[in-house]
Amino acid sequence: MDQMVESVVAFIRAHEAWGPPIVFALAFGESLAFISLLLPATVMLWGVGALIGASGLDFWPFWLAAAIGAALGDWVSYWLGYHYHQQIAGLWPLSRHPDLLPRAHELFEKWGAPGVFIGRFFGPLRAVVPLAAGAAQMPRGPFQAANWLSAFVWAATTLGPGAFGVAWLRD
Repeated sequence: MDQMVESVVAFIRAHEAWGPPIVFALAFGESLAFISLLLPATVMLWGVGALIGASGLDFWPFWLAAAIGAALGDWVSYWLGYHYHQQIAGLWPLSRHPDLLPRAHELFEKWGAPGVFIGRFFGPLRAVVPLAAGAAQMPRGPFQAANWLSAFVWAATTLGPGAFGVAWLRD
């Protein structure tokens, strides 16, 4: 895993123009149901944040790419859950936890959009919360409001500490 992280960061360092599209893809994969379990994107994004700060790259295109990628990944996960909630319940890892979707439905009935917003910031839940929100038939409007707002905050908290912390240490 360390080699993969180092390879991605080194590639971005060498090919700056590819940085935002790569960050978009990493954030999308990190937020996409099932794929996020296989992709260590958060660690790579921390490395990209540090690279931004160390090399003086412009933070804002990377931030925007991460936010849009994360929001679209959650949107796809929600859509999958909303349209295929019966079939999704039979897939791993949900098939191993048959009580998860009924509990998720209760969560979204009780907490609604704040539950989606907070779920973005907890690693393993990041991609499961939108899938469960869709499977629980959470209304689209509140889901998307929480999805997009949390994606922009998440992108800042994922890339920002490295980008601004390293720049601050250099000065």
